[in-house]
Amino acid sequence: MQKKLYLGYKLRRLREQRGMTQAALAKALDLSPSYLNQLENNQRPLTLPVLLKVSAVFEVELSSFIEDEEARLVADLREALADPLFGGEPLAAAELRGVVGASPELARRVLGLHQAYQKLTERVQGLADNLDAQEGGSDLTRAQFPYEEVRDYFHYCNNYVGPLDEAAERLWDSEKIHAGALLNELAAVLKRRHDVRVKIVADEGGETAMRSYDEATGTLRLSALLNGPSRAFHMAHQIALLGFRDIIEEIIGQANFSSEDARSICRVGLANYFAGALVMPYRAFLHQARALKHDVEQLQSRFGASFEQVCHRLSTLQRPGARGVPFYFVRVDMAGNITKRHSATRFHFARFGGACPLWNVHEAFGQPGKILVQFAEMPDRTTYIGIARTVTKRGGAYLRPSRQFAVGLGCEASYANELVYAAGIDITDVKAAVPIGVNCRICERIDCQQRAFPPIGRGLSVDEHHRSFVPYLFTRKGAPEGVV
Repeated sequence: MQKKLYLGYKLRRLREQRGMTQAALAKALDLSPSYLNQLENNQRPLTLPVLLKVSAVFEVELSSFIEDEEARLVADLREALADPLFGGEPLAAAELRGVVGASPELARRVLGLHQAYQKLTERVQGLADNLDAQEGGSDLTRAQFPYEEVRDYFHYCNNYVGPLDEAAERLWDSEKIHAGALLNELAAVLKRRHDVRVKIVADEGGETAMRSYDEATGTLRLSALLNGPSRAFHMAHQIALLGFRDIIEEIIGQANFSSEDARSICRVGLANYFAGALVMPYRAFLHQARALKHDVEQLQSRFGASFEQVCHRLSTLQRPGARGVPFYFVRVDMAGNITKRHSATRFHFARFGGACPLWNVHEAFGQPGKILVQFAEMPDRTTYIGIARTVTKRGGAYLRPSRQFAVGLGCEASYANELVYAAGIDITDVKAAVPIGVNCRICERIDCQQRAFPPIGRGLSVDEHHRSFVPYLFTRKGAPEGVV
């Protein structure tokens, strides 16, 4: 049965953005005002004929209008409400969808409040730890919440920033940049457009920055420790700040961040986004990605980029009218901390706590440099094909150890025929899929032998005379304690 589309809040938001009254929009759509009112209040679903009229009146792509933003909010809200703070039985998925459908803005504010609570709890705990260690207390102003705010901004814009992406592509075309001579041509753009020269500086005493721009002398200094792809990326980053700051500031202004810290973090993030879009221009990159069946290593050689840069760029190919395969992208450190994450798929990452131990990003550390392929299934029965490989950030000296991360990239298995990594995988054999989840705290699987701790909201069944291979046994909902 086809899912009914209740997108009243999107329709109302579009109308208000264009400054139209309900009566004016009803006339434009050839609907009665009362029917339009029912649509905006989710009392009736949007039919295909109405959707087509909406697309024509507002000049928006149908696919972008019906894109399932609801699924992202539902997943995030479900994880937040699993916190013991809220107590009670977990809310059903249908109930959460109803809440998000009725008021997505309320859902976002609940998520923001919960994130603020989490950060406050962490800072209070840090203060207590410092006091216990007699280190003189803690600075409560060192909140990390702005990073979460910026990360959510990119998450909910689907990690695609149209104005910057298009500007980067126009610059690539107008300057006739070629991937084979990327470093020289980016340096020439800096000199020709901004009278900035690039200087590679040696590392002395371990104090040299990766990138340092001196406005007075018009000099961009790059560390000699950086490899070619990193140098190109930093030059492109500087081009963004010098030549496209007006676009960046407009985007930041529209985002309505709550603090100057968040605006500053987003400014860096947007310059980084531009850098990736300039080094790997949208249409050329999308064409090559499709032709090479998304072979990351071949794309590296075609565009002179790093493994991580290519994986991240693949996750941003969501331009309306020219969308690529929707990928998730993640970077994890050896302790399991997620340092970068984005998903253009239904695959969602945990905001708090670690990731599923059965996910191949963890296994990658045991086989450095090797691309590992995994056919996996999430609890919602959606299957994915994902790859993982380690990447190393060199320290540059014996006494400065290298940093190692695992990069993960994946998409739904329905796109298998577009992936070189799906060779030899039978996606119809669901039993062969590795059963993974978001993390133990909110995972619904009750038969996982790798579970680290029980999920919130499920009663435990403890029997001192019985030991199962599964670490935790649970009571059925509504059953008395001790009955599994």
